[in-house]
Amino acid sequence: GERGPEGSGVSGRGGGTGFVGRALTQLLRSRGHQVTHVSRQGGTDRISWEELSHSGLPPCDAVVNLAGENVLNPFRRWSDAFSREVISSRVETTKTLAKAIAAAEQAPRAWVLVTGVGYYRPSPTAEYTEDSPGGDFDFFSRLVSSWEAAALIPGSPARGVVVRSGVVLGQDGGAISQMLLPFRLGLGGPLGSGLQPFPWIHIRDLSGIVCHALEKESVQGILNGVAPSSPATSNGTFAQELAAALGRPALVPVPAWAVRAVFGAERAVMLLEGQRVLPKRTLESGYHFIFPDLAGALKDIVG
Repeated sequence: GERGPEGSGVSGRGGGTGFVGRALTQLLRSRGHQVTHVSRQGGTDRISWEELSHSGLPPCDAVVNLAGENVLNPFRRWSDAFSREVISSRVETTKTLAKAIAAAEQAPRAWVLVTGVGYYRPSPTAEYTEDSPGGDFDFFSRLVSSWEAAALIPGSPARGVVVRSGVVLGQDGGAISQMLLPFRLGLGGPLGSGLQPFPWIHIRDLSGIVCHALEKESVQGILNGVAPSSPATSNGTFAQELAAALGRPALVPVPAWAVRAVFGAERAVMLLEGQRVLPKRTLESGYHFIFPDLAGALKDIVG
């Protein structure tokens, strides 16, 4: 990508210090950018949500929102309260940041929001690009719709970019950290039929796409944050590849009823059904993937 001028990225609650936020912060700082986080408490290189509401947005070149309560936390039972937290941790933080950008004396040049491929309807056969419809058939698609709508700032000079991310694979967090133990014990396997699509991206590529969107002035609109080979990956293929990378068998399929029992029906949809998503506009925008293939991505993470 082009080198952007020094600026400060501002990321959302749990956004700057979460799994993706840490990787993105490291990448941006390595490229000479200053990064300020928005968090519950202010401090060095961070401002609090309260300061943001009272004093407004500090001068910055770009704002990034990575906020969101972990939907697949197996220790949280699905309930009305939890679903409200899931919504507010995404939609409300996005509204707050959008409001701060709209009110800023000097608007940032770019405003990047990371959402999810849950926007598209799960299907074993359909293939989705950034132009495909979605957004109104289950809890998660409606959530992504309202989340993306909350980011719209009519008439703002800030370039708006939305990255719809697949399952993020990386060390020290994300999906892999929850899967490693059963796979290391030789108890890992596909979920349900294993035939459902498994849209994935390596964390270095998700950070890379966000950085590319910040630095390249021509990038705007929706970008799918999934690896180019992701449409060919099923849940079963993923289980086999992860087991192979760990030198273990992938023998034990997890029946659909067990997934529903642990995660509840709403969240089970994310695991038992999936979307075949193509990063069409992402590639057209000039982004070059570091890990286009699953074997290489997993070797990097667990090898």
